[in-house]
Amino acid sequence: MKKINSVQIILYVEDQKRSAGFYSKLFKAQPDLDVPGMTEFKLTDNCKLGLMPNKGISKILLDKTPDPDLGNGIPRCELYLTVDDLESEFENALQSGAKLISPPEDRDWGDRVCYFADPDGHIIAFAEKLKID
Repeated sequence: MKKINSVQIILYVEDQKRSAGFYSKLFKAQPDLDVPGMTEFKLTDNCKLGLMPNKGISKILLDKTPDPDLGNGIPRCELYLTVDDLESEFENALQSGAKLISPPEDRDWGDRVCYFADPDGHIIAFAEKLKID
């Protein structure tokens, strides 16, 4: 693989409409695509977040992997989002109905980070770089 031109992260969700509403509040934006079977949010010029119902991906995976419905509520991934205003994103996540996992805290890798869970248990981290004096 010589170059990746863009990235799309797809979360498998129990209820596409509920998740689309949650992420609309969290991102303060409407989806760029919202059709039965897929909702997409453009996060950056070359990165999208997709929401696909468990039932939809199950038709593709067949019996080759465990059914995604068996993992509802279990953290299956983490979205690590670097932002300019951590406190504002922290407050917005609380107001959006995200489940607080860990409040903003300085981490030893050089970021200040807070962690939440979405309605399906996926982990969302908001981070900003620590200012080094």
